[in-house]
Amino acid sequence: MKIHLDLAAVRRTKSCEYAIRFLFGGLITAITGIIAKKLGPQVGGLFLAFPAIFPAAATLLEKNEKRKKQRKGLHGARRGRLAAGVDAAGTAMGTVGLLAFALLVWKWLPDHSSWAVLGAATLAWIVVAISVWASIEAVRNRQRSHRCREFARGTARRP
Repeated sequence: MKIHLDLAAVRRTKSCEYAIRFLFGGLITAITGIIAKKLGPQVGGLFLAFPAIFPAAATLLEKNEKRKKQRKGLHGARRGRLAAGVDAAGTAMGTVGLLAFALLVWKWLPDHSSWAVLGAATLAWIVVAISVWASIEAVRNRQRSHRCREFARGTARRP
């Protein structure tokens, strides 16, 4: 899969879908605040790592992909689930990066400049998230290559 920016998707998104995403994000953030108030900032901070708009985004993505297929006379449910699954995988990779961000802030913030710590933590988040993605892609490419070699030799197994 090639990573690219699709600005046309912004125009295709309806304003009510943006409202749903903001509502979910606000709701999850408010729940996190309540948890932090009741159980303390350490526990509340764990919940801040949850991608706030992911539930709404995954649901809307699945619906939109399904709708696109239905316009072409196809069912589209499988494609919608696959698109939501790919989005979930990306969210998980980004969340691993957020863990690196949180660890650096937690360890360095008491003794260093806030701006320096936040800058370094943001850089760590980007590097870790991209490294996780690149590692997964490398494994997938090796698996594809292995299957191609098996197929060429006639030793491929059927899934």
